[in-house]
Amino acid sequence: MIVGSVAASAVVLADVNDLSRMAEVNKINSRPGMTWKAAPSQRFKGQPVGASQSLLGVNHDNYLQMSKKIQSGDIVKVDAPKGFQAPDSFDSAANWPACAKVINDIRDQSNCGCCWAFGGASAASDRLCIATNGTVAVPVSAEDVCFGASYDGCGGGYLQDTWQYVQEGVVTGGNQGDTGALGGGFCSKFSLPHCHHHGPQGQDPYPAEGAPGCPSESSPNAPSKCDSDAKAPYNDFSSSKYSFKGQIESYSNEAAVQSAIMSSGPVESAFTVYDDFENYAGGVYQPSSTSVLGGHAIRIVGWGVDAGTKYWKVANSWNPYWGESGYFRIIRGNDACGIESQAMASGSDVKWSGPGL
Repeated sequence: MIVGSVAASAVVLADVNDLSRMAEVNKINSRPGMTWKAAPSQRFKGQPVGASQSLLGVNHDNYLQMSKKIQSGDIVKVDAPKGFQAPDSFDSAANWPACAKVINDIRDQSNCGCCWAFGGASAASDRLCIATNGTVAVPVSAEDVCFGASYDGCGGGYLQDTWQYVQEGVVTGGNQGDTGALGGGFCSKFSLPHCHHHGPQGQDPYPAEGAPGCPSESSPNAPSKCDSDAKAPYNDFSSSKYSFKGQIESYSNEAAVQSAIMSSGPVESAFTVYDDFENYAGGVYQPSSTSVLGGHAIRIVGWGVDAGTKYWKVANSWNPYWGESGYFRIIRGNDACGIESQAMASGSDVKWSGPGL
């Protein structure tokens, strides 16, 4: 009898959670002048608003640690050149067509909080390709970064850890199962499974985080050898790494981020996630909530204007079925959620080395 009562209570609680979430979605969509669309997600069926909190992987003191690195000289803060005027819109893939496949490659971090590694590994891939005029169009391995630059990459990390690791040398590797535009044959692909992430299921064929096939992940050991199906010149772990000589740069305002992207390609950044972001389905996001869940790292690839609203175009690491084909847009110009004050990348004049260079 007690067991039955507990089960019944759980069902009631799940129903209440669904009603609360639907009420939140309706509240967002009914606000005058709203620039984005919310929708309920099967991923969070029966769960309370804010259930994604444990999946956000930027450590809470990322900004503080970045500031310390700037003070020590390990990272150089760079502003836009005097007189810089950015165009109304810019898209990295369109500007560098030889690297469009690399820039448009949307990855999947699985049920693991290593967004900090994915945002940086993807931006490093872009910048490596752009710096070599498309000669080196490869994915930098998030597997190597996530589990080599941190003892517990799935538990969270810092953006600067990614860039310092890449600076020293990182192997190549794409998505689990060699999915994605760049295919396979690289050294160390991501070992954790594809998952459906926050937001509506849509056409996403992957199981939701926490469902069978997508368990909560603990960090595996960092790779020390290439995958058995890796092909030359990316099949030797020690000799197939890419690295760069030069500075790591930080950008802390709209113009600085724009200048950095136009100069050398996409940048990594982090932003504060509010609980309404769980329901993002498209449009130009701006927070309608004050409930903070944590920090998330992403890759800014460009910007534009939609019906008078300025936005950043942002590549996520929640697979290409999420949001706007793997991307989302977020309001630009007022440092929404801190996204304009935590950007970082390799410097514009760094010298890359590795296979083919």
